[in-house]
Amino acid sequence: MCLMMKVPLSLIILVSLQSAALAQAGGSTQDMTCSQAAGLVRARGAIVLHTSPTTYDRYVSSGASCLRDQMTDPAWVRTADTPQCFIGYRCRSTDLDNGR
Repeated sequence: MCLMMKVPLSLIILVSLQSAALAQAGGSTQDMTCSQAAGLVRARGAIVLHTSPTTYDRYVSSGASCLRDQMTDPAWVRTADTPQCFIGYRCRSTDLDNGR
């Protein structure tokens, strides 16, 4: 027996707005020192940070914050004091490894 749950549109909109707010919560790496950005990733374990006014990504301190079928890639971003600052990792799908 399949049960379908009806979710009110207002709840979907509320969750979407909250998700957008969370994406902005981490701030911009360009406004932080390298040490501040890397420390924020370490402290939170996983966080969404802006790397430019129109670009953002999720950064993690270890593979423990990735899904089971994901692995980590080192993440280097521009910060206020460093053009290429290692702040942690990005999670990526292992499906991308098929060609290797």
